[in-house]
Amino acid sequence: MKRILSGIQPSGQLHIGNYFGMMKTMISNMETSDLYVFIVDLHALTSVHDKERLGQGTLEAAADFLALGLDPDRCTFWVQSDVPEVCELMWVLSTLTPMGLLERCHSYKDKVAKGIAASHGLFSYPVLMAADILLFQSEIVPVGKDQKQHLEVARDIAIKFNNSFGETFVVPEPAISESTAIVPGLDGQKMSKSYGNTIPIFLEGKPLRKKVMSIQTDAIPVEEPKDPEKCNLYALLKLFAPAEQLAEIHELYVNGGAAYGYIKQDLYELVQDYFTDARTKKKELLANQDYLREILHKGANKARGKAVETLDLVRNRVGLTY
Repeated sequence: MKRILSGIQPSGQLHIGNYFGMMKTMISNMETSDLYVFIVDLHALTSVHDKERLGQGTLEAAADFLALGLDPDRCTFWVQSDVPEVCELMWVLSTLTPMGLLERCHSYKDKVAKGIAASHGLFSYPVLMAADILLFQSEIVPVGKDQKQHLEVARDIAIKFNNSFGETFVVPEPAISESTAIVPGLDGQKMSKSYGNTIPIFLEGKPLRKKVMSIQTDAIPVEEPKDPEKCNLYALLKLFAPAEQLAEIHELYVNGGAAYGYIKQDLYELVQDYFTDARTKKKELLANQDYLREILHKGANKARGKAVETLDLVRNRVGLTY
């Protein structure tokens, strides 16, 4: 079986972009792959400097994954900081990573432009991501289009290390689902916590309806034809609507008659229904946080078995043994 790895930041409420962009795919891979899933709390430190928020966010993210169907007995599921080997590997990789490679990464520039404080951690984020991936000899890494460049950095670092010290790391391959690679937010940009344009997965009732009704649309009159592929409301609807309902709404767009208010109401009801069972499960999990911690600690012990094996090989390759 192929080893598939991906992680998610606990920097705020997980949203439907996280779900369709990564979580759903990872959960579906449990049966057919050697699955590694982790909560990247060290990465979150680049933007979250609040102890309570980060700690609670980590437990919330764990509850989200489990409520949505992740089975910790059929994968390796842990919190990034519980596997300290990743930090040592990051340092080793940093000594080989050219500055120019990091300076070309657009994510750093984009985040600074959005107001996130420029820090060494934010700048060297791709090296920590490379360490996450290479430490577990990951073969496939599901990523969104915006993270593809970071995966390419990990590949470059792995190849350079292998060329310098001998075959050590598996060179990972990206897996990008074109249909869900970028889930639009309320404003049409990529859905992102840093943009403040998200629909949280487990939001319900009036707060959920308020979010959906705030989705930005154009001013084309109802009776006039519209291009559904240029509408972020339709893009979100495609994620939830059954084929027959989607076909009917598509016809309204193309032939005229698509009233955004009614379509938003349809979307609200679909989202509300889609996550009903998972919402109930999440509430049960958060009521027993010691159980969540037990699952995560067990997963970390399992992950460290592979991490130590790889790091011992790296230390031997570079001369950190004597």
